[in-house]
Amino acid sequence: MVHGGVYAGMDRYEGFAEFVAARQMALSRIAYLLTGDHHAAQDLMQSALVRLAGHWRRIAAGGDPEAYLRRIMVNERNTWWRRRPPEPVPAVPDSAGRDEASDAASRASLAAALRMLPPRQRAVIVLRFYADLTEAETARAMGCSVGTVKSQAHVALARLRQLLPPPDSSDQADAWPTSYLEVQ
Repeated sequence: MVHGGVYAGMDRYEGFAEFVAARQMALSRIAYLLTGDHHAAQDLMQSALVRLAGHWRRIAAGGDPEAYLRRIMVNERNTWWRRRPPEPVPAVPDSAGRDEASDAASRASLAAALRMLPPRQRAVIVLRFYADLTEAETARAMGCSVGTVKSQAHVALARLRQLLPPPDSSDQADAWPTSYLEVQ
């Protein structure tokens, strides 16, 4: 029963603000990795949250709002990518050693390399290795098969290995590629 926009005792947005507050930082990082730009990531999050809010009552009642939001972000990013020409990518800097400056350079290198990947490959890398989703969860978020996730991940990782400098053989051997995924 609808009374003034309220569904049978449940506010249309009940729990939405709490969900956003609890997951905002993690989802903002995913948005940044998908877009490669802080301003575009903010726009992507805002757009995705508006879309999620429109379906909040249904999703909150029996779905997984975070998975739904990730799917919205991937789809929205792909739509933006189709509408805009790709941005020029700066040269990947050489990394000198393991220190804060080097870590920042590694993050910048990864951001530049991620921007060079097609949107579907970028989404697979972000969802699988940054958001730590399983292949099945990634496939659901992207609306494709598990086989597609596997093949896109394989091709994307091969391309990233070409674009990114390998870790030096000393203390950084265990740092690649996770140190690249630590985005501020």
